[in-house]
Amino acid sequence: MKNIENGGTKIQGLGRKDLKDMESGTNESLKTEELLEYIRHYFPDSLLANGYDSAIIGVASGNDTGRVVYSISKMIETCMKELAVDYDEALEWLEYNTFNAYVGELTPIYLDEMYAL
Repeated sequence: MKNIENGGTKIQGLGRKDLKDMESGTNESLKTEELLEYIRHYFPDSLLANGYDSAIIGVASGNDTGRVVYSISKMIETCMKELAVDYDEALEWLEYNTFNAYVGELTPIYLDEMYAL
């Protein structure tokens, strides 16, 4: 949906309804693809957690610039579906295999959205 021209990005082929859907989250796969494209373009060295693209909620800035930020609750939902396990088992699996893994200074950030606004 995006066309990269002269180092910048330009949205092509999206009408107002598409942009509104993207903003409201009704077209989740488009939103995820747009976010992944943004990350690949502006933060090419960022590390991604395999299989959890739909749980990406942003990219950190400041001292952590370029670190991809994931929603823990969305990752748990994905893990429950993929492994056919309950909440506690999914959380335990993610804690052991993902959350506690350090893979360098661009290790993703896992955010527990305890107080969603």
